[in-house]
Amino acid sequence: MPLSGDLLRLADAVLFPGFAGHTPPDWLRRRLGEGLAGVALFSRNIADPAQVARLTAALRAENPSVLIGTDEESGEVTRLEVATGSSRPGGYALGVVDDVALTEALARDLGGDLAAAGITLDFAPSADVNSNPDNPVIGLRAFGADPALVSRHTRAFVRGLQSAGVAACAKHFPGHGDTSVDSHHGVPVVADGGIEDALLPFREAIKEGVKAVMTGHLLVPSYDAELPATLSPKVLTGLLREELGFEGMIITDGIEMAAVSGAYGIGGASARAIAAGADAICVGGERADEATAAGIRDAIATAVTQGLLPEERLADAARRVRELASWAASSGSQASRDGSVGLAAARRAIRITRRSTAPVLPLTSAASVVELAPQMNLAIDRNTPWGVGEPLARLLPGTVVTRLAVGDSTGSALEHQLGEAAGRPLVIVVRDVHRHAWQEQALRHLLSARPDAVVVEMGLPERSDLGAVHIATYGSARVCGQAAAEVLTGRL
Repeated sequence: MPLSGDLLRLADAVLFPGFAGHTPPDWLRRRLGEGLAGVALFSRNIADPAQVARLTAALRAENPSVLIGTDEESGEVTRLEVATGSSRPGGYALGVVDDVALTEALARDLGGDLAAAGITLDFAPSADVNSNPDNPVIGLRAFGADPALVSRHTRAFVRGLQSAGVAACAKHFPGHGDTSVDSHHGVPVVADGGIEDALLPFREAIKEGVKAVMTGHLLVPSYDAELPATLSPKVLTGLLREELGFEGMIITDGIEMAAVSGAYGIGGASARAIAAGADAICVGGERADEATAAGIRDAIATAVTQGLLPEERLADAARRVRELASWAASSGSQASRDGSVGLAAARRAIRITRRSTAPVLPLTSAASVVELAPQMNLAIDRNTPWGVGEPLARLLPGTVVTRLAVGDSTGSALEHQLGEAAGRPLVIVVRDVHRHAWQEQALRHLLSARPDAVVVEMGLPERSDLGAVHIATYGSARVCGQAAAEVLTGRL
């Protein structure tokens, strides 16, 4: 039976699809004109701030109330600055500094950049408590491993961002921190004993007035032993709406992720998410074509005709999306922007452990830098620049930088690097060395020959007893590399 135009428009009113390119494709313009709720921008849509402003203006020309969202967490997960690396450190660095005024100021500064580019919804902050150091997808995106610390910085980030007229979106509800599985690929399970700690930052974000919450594709057996949170009425309606009292917009994490789409398909998962209590469907990180967006719309409308999804629930979801769009349209402000706050935060987050009495630092001559580069999770764009070598080379001309991935760090390659570094200071840069055995082996090889080497950890520093000097940056953003280079050369 053909689906009615009114029902299809109602289904479109809860969709946030992605798309390819720096300008809106024709299909997206058409759908926006027919009432599509919003769009999600990814790094493939972004060249520079001026281009983004033109893009968002073109989207608004088709639908003035469109919500435009993106993943701009600062730090490792950046979209606006994907070409250069973020000018602000991520959550963990802010948690290490533990200055809520700084976190609020940084978020306000970020909100000013987003607002100037025409973005009205930021899928940030990560309110996850990273209590599992082996977590493959959260890590430095969280403010830390302590629920109280994460809570106060989540509130500060929400406060700062929304003061700039950009809606904050706390994620990944009910908490992705105490997991060891990446939900892009499977279904993480949240341990029963840690759920209250995981919920605390979300409770606090709701008290702060956060405008949106993003669901995590997580199984929480203490609430629902069968369905992941995104598809669970017990979690979204029973816990988030009724128990925690959240009245804002609930949006899903990328609905194409295997943790939810694997069992039901993208369309089936979308319809079930709305039925469970979600108000908006985010899609497009991996599937950004017209057919996917149309398929989700049709699946939601069909679910209404088949009785899986009550039309009243769909209408209520669309209402909450409209209410957020109305807030975004009326709350724009010219937030003062401070280009120095990010570097100041990165400098304050640096932690140095000196393990040698020899005067290893400051470096005064051109160095050899070996950067061990692991494969990052899908939330982090693989083209995002990072490292210490480039900023160090600016301060010490003649510095040589080599980057090795897992397949490159052979014994012969490492011996070659040691030969190249003869007579030079050696700096070894790692990311989450505790999670990657090959990095640990390569580091051990290099340090056995060069115990005077400096180790810079740009991931989570589970160990600080490596190298003659160990420098922890708590992030790999551009400013984190700059701060590390300043420490290495005695400028900080």
